[in-house]
Amino acid sequence: MNQTLKDLKHALRMLLHSPGFTVAAVAALTLGIGATTAIFSVINTVLLKPLTYPDTDRIVQFHIATPTGPDFGGSPTRFNILRGQTQSFQDVVAYEFNAIGLSLTGVAYPEQVHAIHVTADYFHLFGAPVIEGRTFTADEDRPNGAHVAVLSYGLWQRRFGAERSIIGKSISLSGVPHTIIGVVAPSFNTELDTPPDIWIPFQIDPNSIDHGRYFSMVGRLRPGITIDMANAQLALATKEFHQKFPNIAGPRDAFAVTPFQDAIVLDVRPSLLVLAGAVCLVLLIASANVANLLLVRATGRKREIAIRVAIGAGRGRIVRQLLTESLMLSLTGGAFGLAMGMAGIRGLLAVNPGNIPRIGPHGALVAMDWRVLGFTVAVVFATGLLFGLFPALEASRTDLNSALKESSGRSGTGARSNRTRSILVTAEISLALILVIGSALLIRTFVALRGINPGLNPHNVLTMRMSLSGPRFERSAQVADLVRDGVGRLEALPGVMRAGATYVVPLEQMFGVPFNIVGRTPTSGRYDGRGWVAASSGYFDVLRIPVLRGRAFTDRDNGAGARVAIINDALARQFWPKGEPLGERLILGKGYGPEFEEPARQIIGIVGDVHNFGMTYSAAPAVYVPLAQVTDGLTALASRASTLVWIVRTRGAPGQLSSAIQNQLQQASGGLPVASIRTMDEVVSQSSASADFNTLLMSIFGCTALLLAAIGIYGLMAYSVAQRTQEIGIRLALGAESSTVRNMVIVQGMRLAVIGIAIGIVSSFGLTRLLNSFLFGVKPWDPVVFTIAPAILGAVALFAVWLPARRATRIDPLAALRCE
Repeated sequence: MNQTLKDLKHALRMLLHSPGFTVAAVAALTLGIGATTAIFSVINTVLLKPLTYPDTDRIVQFHIATPTGPDFGGSPTRFNILRGQTQSFQDVVAYEFNAIGLSLTGVAYPEQVHAIHVTADYFHLFGAPVIEGRTFTADEDRPNGAHVAVLSYGLWQRRFGAERSIIGKSISLSGVPHTIIGVVAPSFNTELDTPPDIWIPFQIDPNSIDHGRYFSMVGRLRPGITIDMANAQLALATKEFHQKFPNIAGPRDAFAVTPFQDAIVLDVRPSLLVLAGAVCLVLLIASANVANLLLVRATGRKREIAIRVAIGAGRGRIVRQLLTESLMLSLTGGAFGLAMGMAGIRGLLAVNPGNIPRIGPHGALVAMDWRVLGFTVAVVFATGLLFGLFPALEASRTDLNSALKESSGRSGTGARSNRTRSILVTAEISLALILVIGSALLIRTFVALRGINPGLNPHNVLTMRMSLSGPRFERSAQVADLVRDGVGRLEALPGVMRAGATYVVPLEQMFGVPFNIVGRTPTSGRYDGRGWVAASSGYFDVLRIPVLRGRAFTDRDNGAGARVAIINDALARQFWPKGEPLGERLILGKGYGPEFEEPARQIIGIVGDVHNFGMTYSAAPAVYVPLAQVTDGLTALASRASTLVWIVRTRGAPGQLSSAIQNQLQQASGGLPVASIRTMDEVVSQSSASADFNTLLMSIFGCTALLLAAIGIYGLMAYSVAQRTQEIGIRLALGAESSTVRNMVIVQGMRLAVIGIAIGIVSSFGLTRLLNSFLFGVKPWDPVVFTIAPAILGAVALFAVWLPARRATRIDPLAALRCE
């Protein structure tokens, strides 16, 4: 212990004696360890931190395995089949993954609250702690069961003052009285993007033939049942479903399960792992940088080390002392890096959370815990050994006789040491180029996304949601009357140009309703996977979606008018590549249940393509139907699973009219509140948030790598010039031109840069394929990126080499020759 303390004191004294070296090394390590810690803290929260539910490892999510990927959407028909699979599962539950808006009325300040429908076993499966009252019974979850509700702790406190007497009292949710039967504890985490305020019974009909997919299905494996065993058992469920509903699922579609935590993070796992790989490259570059600094410093300490060996210090003792200095550097860099990493990632997530699940609002749940701290400590020690071991071993090989003959700090340097430093700099440059190319590809994606025409004009458009759940708006005619009255009121406001309504916010999603083309017989019995959008007469005018052929909807396309539809250009190209779809007829929802069944619709128009699933997705084929002509069954389903979305185009900034618009809509709806008030510009921005977040982080990593590589090559060449001072002085004294000396240094440095760039280009061709799923509008081997990125790195390397080369030309030959 005493010897260790002596080593620590000596290491501290030596580091303080060389402040320039210490600051440079600590700065590099702070960048590397800080970036690594920041990314790990997100990975820890999203991928590693276990869910807070009982028997988490046995909770699975059901999906349909299809040739194009998993379909996690649950329908009443699918759920009824799955909850009968009691041999492998228990507590099979259904719950809505998107909280719907319900209007809390009958109170002093009406508001739209977030609610989800859940089946009775939901609370037992997820171990929800109840602090007041109880949860649903099986009878309350049956069709036509009692209207009851369970409150979240937050709503109970905020709207009801945490009164225990609230249990048994009635509240009005979208005009329907509900009895409050329980309150859930604040510790319950639903893992939903929008935590619910209220839970209400799903009341799914066990005899339902509704195939609408609008909720999630989760269950718990029975003890002793594995995922593989469960999937094998589900083959029987798949067979039962195909026999009962022959034309609903594809022939290769099958029920399957995935661990629940894996399903939650399915979309973000690849991007987080890629970012983890990128930040490891940053750490390696930082380590190589510090290793180079230590090699240079060890050369200057040859005489000191030789003296210590001469008075009896063994090689192991020397290595231990030098490693102690390395670990002290690493610990200091780790401490600063931990603080910088946690503050930096919280700041980035607050600005752009990138739609990452499990991190809470603006990254609030990303925090330091024992995993993050343990990981940082492990990285600190691993890094300290990584960059410190080889320089320590190299320094401990000091030739005693030659070292003691050196009389100045400008000690000689061997070919082995020079070769090692050159290899480290070359590795830094190649790793930096990989990161620069990766970040450049994502920047190109960022630019491509900004250059994409979303298919609509988002400027000066305001959107807001209104919950229509309840008996008042179960029929299409009632919704049509509300929309007509609301649009009339809004368009009478000064500053409002046009208004309309739909059931989904454009660029966020579409409903999926299959269709048949009259006169054609598809091989599978129906055309599936087509987007379905219900739109009022002003929809296309508000969003300025171009009508390419035919006409848009008018007020005459109401419930009493002829059934009509509009398709987008993508659908026209797919099903009428050489023909004219105008005048053709479609049958929507055939075989999907009575809620979907309707007469054939005539195609009256073709509109431009809109990226309805988001800016990072190609425009999907879509069918638009007049909102007033939606079947009553679909209207009831849309009201239950979604909200009515009002869209309003204004002459100026839409935010200035927000209050007036809300007031008019409340008057039109009889006091219903609105929520989720956003401009379409915000919707467009949020649509590419994940890609933007990845681009931002990769750009930071790329710039950091560029800086570290520049410092590395500059340090090497500056040291080389310092070591060759006498040689350069002799050359100049013998008549060598300054330009010749400058070019000699530049060629030496750029030779390493060119080798590193060549290795980096070859490596990037293989590694950039990992980014393929994150790119949009650019290929992984984009020639522009593979030309510009090496050029930028080459220019930075040239500048880093030119500085010491310029210093070499200013050496005074007389002063250099007098130098020992």
